[in-house]
Amino acid sequence: MPELPEVEVVRRGLADWVTGRTIGAAEVLHPRAVRRQIGPFLVAGRTITSAERRGKYLWLPLDGEEAILAHLGMSGQLLVVSPDSVLEKHLRVRLAFADGGNDLRFVDQRTFGHVMLTSLVNGVPEPIAHIAPDPFEAAFDDDVFARRLRARRTEIKRALLDQSLISGVGNIYADEALWLARLHWSRSTETLTKPKIAELLAAVRQVMGAALLQGGTSFDSLYVNVNGESGYFDRSLEAYGRRDQPCSRCGTPIRREAFMNRSSFSCPRCQRKPR
Repeated sequence: MPELPEVEVVRRGLADWVTGRTIGAAEVLHPRAVRRQIGPFLVAGRTITSAERRGKYLWLPLDGEEAILAHLGMSGQLLVVSPDSVLEKHLRVRLAFADGGNDLRFVDQRTFGHVMLTSLVNGVPEPIAHIAPDPFEAAFDDDVFARRLRARRTEIKRALLDQSLISGVGNIYADEALWLARLHWSRSTETLTKPKIAELLAAVRQVMGAALLQGGTSFDSLYVNVNGESGYFDRSLEAYGRRDQPCSRCGTPIRREAFMNRSSFSCPRCQRKPR
């Protein structure tokens, strides 16, 4: 599933292509794409004013107090393409614009993603108003995060994946940040000092910032930017997906461990398990 860097790459592309444009027509080709929509998906005649993001969600504010909220799920793509181009096999929603320029198309092979028209609460779509700011937002408070993290009394990786505590971090960048901070994923949050939490936050921002510069992480053809191009941060990963490959710091083979019905990757020497 795309994490913060991948969604931010898409958001930046959307901001360049759709800001200030008026939607001429909206076509829903698969009901699952708007399954969370309350009422009809009435966006024709509305003007997109910007492209915004929080964590793994992005939205297109419209004139008025509403927005088109999008979650890419496992395979969702928001593509900017010529209105004359062949319709994609897994096209779910198509927005045509009054100026006759490029379409905005939501393509989703696995149909886990969705789009919806929703109201805004203090500039944030109502369905995601409860999730925490992400670490690149001005609204993110490092001290508040540190206090809440220590109070959770849970495994550090589990806390990083908790979108009510910090949004945008998924399995890939949690493993990468923990490797950089030399923390094992099962370390208990209440044992972390404030300086160590600050180091971990710096690691989260560093790895996701680096991924953003490289267009995100693409492990298959399903994650692409608005022009259909893949990212290449997967070439720079230090821990995630590198089972049995040598750690770039110490040469010890990276280990894979089961974690919450998925995998966690770490260095046995640099990231020692807590006793």
